[in-house]
Amino acid sequence: MVRADLEDRKAMTRRVVKPYRKHPIVNLADAEPTLGYSGRHNDPDSWGYEFLDDGAPAPLSAWPELCPYGQPGDRLWVREAWRVPISLDDLSGKQIAEKCLDAGYRKPWCPIQYEADGARTSEKDWREFGPHPSTQVPGRYRHARFMPRWASRLTLEVTGVRVERLQDISDAQAEAEGIHRLSIGSGYQDRFSAEPLAWADVVESDAGREDPCRAFRDLWESINGAGSWNANPWVWVVEFRRVIP
Repeated sequence: MVRADLEDRKAMTRRVVKPYRKHPIVNLADAEPTLGYSGRHNDPDSWGYEFLDDGAPAPLSAWPELCPYGQPGDRLWVREAWRVPISLDDLSGKQIAEKCLDAGYRKPWCPIQYEADGARTSEKDWREFGPHPSTQVPGRYRHARFMPRWASRLTLEVTGVRVERLQDISDAQAEAEGIHRLSIGSGYQDRFSAEPLAWADVVESDAGREDPCRAFRDLWESINGAGSWNANPWVWVVEFRRVIP
C-alpha cells in the first residue's frame, strides 16, 4: 500500500471499531428504547456504547472525536519496511539516532533504502557515507514496525473521519482504498507487487475481476481472516491526503 500512497491512489483506510474503555457496541434501541433510537442495522444513530463513564449513551454518529487514528487536520507518519548500510546492521533505529546526535548532527540521519520501491534517500549519501567513501551495500531487512519517525518519508494529513458498516463501501471508495484497474484485461487488482502480476494471481474471486468492491473484499479477508467481510463490522473510515514536502 506504500506504493499506492506514493502514487496518490490511496486516499482512505478502514479500521475495525474496537470497544471504548471496555464498553461493548450495542443496539441502543434495545439497550435504552425510551431514548428513541430507531434500531436500524446501518443507522449510526442507533448503535453505540450503551453507557459511557458519565452515564450517557453514545451513538456512533458522535464517535468521530473518539477515533484513535486522528482527527481532520492531524498529520500521520507512515512506517514501511526499510534498510540502512550494512555497517549499521548491529544498531537499532534508536541507536542510529543517538549516534547521530552524539556526533554533532542536529537531527537523526543515515542513508535509507525503502523496500516498497527500492528508492533511496540520496545516491550521493550512499556513496559518501562512512569513513571511506564508496558505494555502500544495503544491510538487513527491517520490518515497518521498527521504523522510527525520523526515517519516514511519507506524511498524511487526515481530511475526514466517519463511522459506517464495512459493506457500505462503494466502488469509488474501494478504488480510493488503493484498489486499481489492471493495465491488462479489465479486472481490478487487490494487492501490489513491484512486478506485473499474472492475471490468475491478481484477484482470488472471479467476481473480483470486474468488481472493485469484491477485490477489496478479497484484500480485507487476506488481512483480517476468513469470514471478516461477512461479519460486516462497524469501521472507522479515515480519509487523508499525502503531504508533499
